Amino acid sequence: QVQLVESGGGLVQAGGSLRLSCSFSGRTFSSYQMGWFRQAPGKEREFVSIISGNTYYADSVKGRFTISRDNAKKTVYLQMNSLEPEDTAVYYCAARSGPGNVYNVRQYAYWGQGIQVTVSS
Repeated sequence: QVQLVESGGGLVQAGGSLRLSCSFSGRTFSSYQMGWFRQAPGKEREFVSIISGNTYYADSVKGRFTISRDNAKKTVYLQMNSLEPEDTAVYYCAARSGPGNVYNVRQYAYWGQGIQVTVSS
């Protein structure tokens, strides 16, 4: 069974940076596509970034966020630079495998508990 735990969130001022980490517990980490999603109060959970053989980014974070993974450590990271108040949300790590739409929240079978990122003006 797969378990995911996020860390590295917090409160930063606009223009600042944070690095989120997601630790993976389970088998065959390298076979999973790992993603980051976020959800602001009153809004639907949305795609942020995904890494498999390639990387994918939402237009809203492209050029500011960088996703990476360390298969030896079974960890995926999200480096967030030039943060904006609009980035404020609970950020979730997620995992999926096999074919499908990697941008779709509903395609992901495993989720972390989420971690708060707050960006002040």
